Amino acid sequence: MSSQDGPRVPFAVRVAEGPEDLEACFAVRREVFVVEQEVPAELEYDAYDATAVHVLAVGRDGTALGTGRLLYGADAAGKTGAGPEVGSLGRLAVSAAARGLGVGAALVRGIEAAARELGLTAVDLHAQTQALGFYERLGYTAYGPVFPDAGIDHRGMRRALP
Repeated sequence: MSSQDGPRVPFAVRVAEGPEDLEACFAVRREVFVVEQEVPAELEYDAYDATAVHVLAVGRDGTALGTGRLLYGADAAGKTGAGPEVGSLGRLAVSAAARGLGVGAALVRGIEAAARELGLTAVDLHAQTQALGFYERLGYTAYGPVFPDAGIDHRGMRRALP
């Protein structure tokens, strides 16, 4: 459903708190990555989930619409190869029913806000190549070659936080 198909659904983006929010994040990731994109579950969920900042988008009725996570500190450095001032955005997923409503962009901005609160100066990510334009519209710049991750082509991107 796009915004041209009907009214935009109101939603809120927040940092996930507690086991119920975390399970809602995992459910969206399962729907998008494991079911739709056929990423093996053992690759989708990892040790970083325990220390990441998870962000959740919920509809007016409390339905989970999307999620993403932010790695920081040593966890992010392992992903980005950059210093401790750069966070790593990952696992951004929006349920099929919520696509085209602005949920993805709101999640990215929510993750960036969390990064600023942690004192980070930039956010790095590994974008699926089909999503490069989405991230470019949000101010991210691609770098480096295309590489496979879970059988899907990706490319590194980064944005300095204003």
